[in-house]
Amino acid sequence: MKKLISNLTFQVLVAILLGVIVGYYFKGFGPTAQTISKVFISMITMLITPIIFLTIVLGIAGMDDMKKVGRVGGKALLYFEIVTTFALVIGLVVANILRPGDGVNPSVPADAAKLAEYQKAASEMKWGDFFAHIVPGNVFDAFAKGDVLQVLFFAILFGYGISKMGETGKPLIATFDRLSKVFFNIMKVVMKLAPIGAFAGMAYTISKYGVQTLKPLAALMGSVYLTMFLFIFVVLNLICYIYKFSLWQYLKFIREEILIVLGTSSSESALPGMIEKMEKFGCSRSVVGLVIPTGYSFNLDGTTIYLSMAVIFLAQVFKIPLSLEQQLVIIGILMLTSKGAAAVTGGGFIVLTSTLTAMKLIPVEGVAILLGVDRFMSEARAITNVIGNGVATIVIAKSEGEFNPPAP
Repeated sequence: MKKLISNLTFQVLVAILLGVIVGYYFKGFGPTAQTISKVFISMITMLITPIIFLTIVLGIAGMDDMKKVGRVGGKALLYFEIVTTFALVIGLVVANILRPGDGVNPSVPADAAKLAEYQKAASEMKWGDFFAHIVPGNVFDAFAKGDVLQVLFFAILFGYGISKMGETGKPLIATFDRLSKVFFNIMKVVMKLAPIGAFAGMAYTISKYGVQTLKPLAALMGSVYLTMFLFIFVVLNLICYIYKFSLWQYLKFIREEILIVLGTSSSESALPGMIEKMEKFGCSRSVVGLVIPTGYSFNLDGTTIYLSMAVIFLAQVFKIPLSLEQQLVIIGILMLTSKGAAAVTGGGFIVLTSTLTAMKLIPVEGVAILLGVDRFMSEARAITNVIGNGVATIVIAKSEGEFNPPAP
């Protein structure tokens, strides 16, 4: 019993349940819970950029063949595009079959301020600028802002620079290795607070949004969760089968990260833990360092599914029939716009708004219908994103012959 109580997975699960109860019965605790949740997520995010930087630098500096960096990156991007396209198609198919938007009243009170904010951000969002933004104008600014892609870009160049130093670079590599251990030790301390963060995150969600907000859009909620389930246990399971590793074993290995994401509604809260877990699971440091951070912008399976379903859902709400050709255009647009969803706060809504603007078929104001239940669907999105990125890392590691599972 004592061993069970001290288990982090058990603690987080109990914390989430307590968060639901406290949020439901003590709504006044909401603002305090939000503050606690923000503090916990900030403690995680302060470690993300240094851990990513050190992991990538150490991985690349240890590579003998620099062509391997390009090969791993190319494989990862190809994998991301194929799998997220599958996610888009599955989202469209399920939304067309279940039709969660039928019968929903489109005249939902809108949060005008939030809607205006998303519309402004969407109008400023340009796909070409997203790629130009990857190159930092100021390296220190990239670290200060926690811009994962910019740090990733700089870390690859920095690792390459050290690798060219030969023997003279080894003392620097040894120093970075020690620094990496320091940051992972800090993370272990922060993760002990995970039950508090998960409790506060769930308490805030329930107290602010309330279970009653789910009723009008219950069909959409159910459809999204069902689609995420099918994607994980059919599509990702098939990929695991092809590459000869067990999905269940993998999910069991990252169960703590999954529960933390469930409690905090943030996939970022699991990023440092996923880097460490994927190395322990058997993936090489160099593959983990390249695939996991890149996947947070280019392999958002859960977000992609949600975006495709949200577009079809809104078309059904406003009784706008979409032909097969129009739905293929939607897939094409989302294949581009969805890649920037993690780059900004509220990225999912901004991408959805920009997609609706580009289509010129569905009223952009329809996004307001989703505001009330988005928080409840963000858990499913974030969990699917985390699971998908881990599977991608294992696949790339296996394809490179850089997967050495721990002894049972």
